[in-house]
Amino acid sequence: MKIFVGVGLGPIQTGIFMSGAAKGKFDRIVIAEVDDRIKNAVNAAGGKVTVNIAADDRVYSETYDRVEVYSPLIKAERDQLVLAAAEACELATALPSVKFFAPTAEWLRQAFELNPAGRRFIYTAENNNQAAEELEQAVGKTFPATYYLNTVVGKMSGVVTAEECRKLNLQELCPGAGRGHLVEEFNKILISAGPGIDRRQVRNLHVKNDLYPFEEAKLYGHNAIHFLLATLGKQQDKEYMSELRPLTGIMEKARNAFLHESGAALCRKWPGVDELFTAAGFRDYADNLLTRMTNPFLRDAISRITRDLPRKLAWDDRVIGTIRLVLNQGLKPLLLRESALLAAAEEFGPDEDKIKNGLRALWVKAPEDEQKEVLDFLLKKTG
Repeated sequence: MKIFVGVGLGPIQTGIFMSGAAKGKFDRIVIAEVDDRIKNAVNAAGGKVTVNIAADDRVYSETYDRVEVYSPLIKAERDQLVLAAAEACELATALPSVKFFAPTAEWLRQAFELNPAGRRFIYTAENNNQAAEELEQAVGKTFPATYYLNTVVGKMSGVVTAEECRKLNLQELCPGAGRGHLVEEFNKILISAGPGIDRRQVRNLHVKNDLYPFEEAKLYGHNAIHFLLATLGKQQDKEYMSELRPLTGIMEKARNAFLHESGAALCRKWPGVDELFTAAGFRDYADNLLTRMTNPFLRDAISRITRDLPRKLAWDDRVIGTIRLVLNQGLKPLLLRESALLAAAEEFGPDEDKIKNGLRALWVKAPEDEQKEVLDFLLKKTG
């Protein structure tokens, strides 16, 4: 019997891994989820989950069955998760953050101890390029045929309220779930390699022997420009990313930042790694993403993209991390600087000293000389 186990029942899990497991003909799809409302609704619906998919010209839905949901907070249900994970050949974590690994790792370790020699692949989808290593460390025990894999999830998705589902004629996850998932049609998910990975059965996962350059392309290309676009759109009092598509000035600014700032820096850093890291490859990547980012059927809210500014202004994240990358490659990220200053002013206020102190508080572990270099550039004392 082929068993897939997922941890977390958000849009990434349903729109990528559950979808891939259903298409891979797994006999059981078992999900760990602490939200009782969703858990009970899916189980009451006979294990059928529906996801809305935004194509470039319409929204359609897919329904996956054979889904069982258990809460790791309830002992009897946790025991069911342990038994399923012991026999699962593929698993996927899709949690809000790697901070949630500790309680998950505890029952995963119990499961693997029941079948220590079992071959299993665990895909980690927490938007952290060290998620696989962190989960393995949290599990804390070595199993010879257990492989923890990182992912690059270049698929945009979101949660839709029940009210929005009714208004937009979208499907809830199932009756009584109180929400729906809306994901884009794009479905090429990159994963790191592991022995025997060609035997995987979850569909739409593409192996890269060295995933790190593609992780940087996602964070410092896709995420950085997505944020820049959203920041500029916010200045125009726009609500959804699709409203930016006809604003040629904003779209051209984003494209220039994509190609000549983050893209040019990534191509300089990773020459010869892949066709993506060429001028032509990155141009195709940028143009495709700018179209996808402004898909009117995706209903991507600008407020979602621009929330949690302290995290996004962190030293290694999509705003400052991208600026640092571009500067380190001998280029000037002037358009990215505009986005960074808008975000910093929103978070800390427009006063220069408040921006400086606020950013320094976020970068406490960064070298002092590097902090000064970035601040001097941001505050136009250099460049």
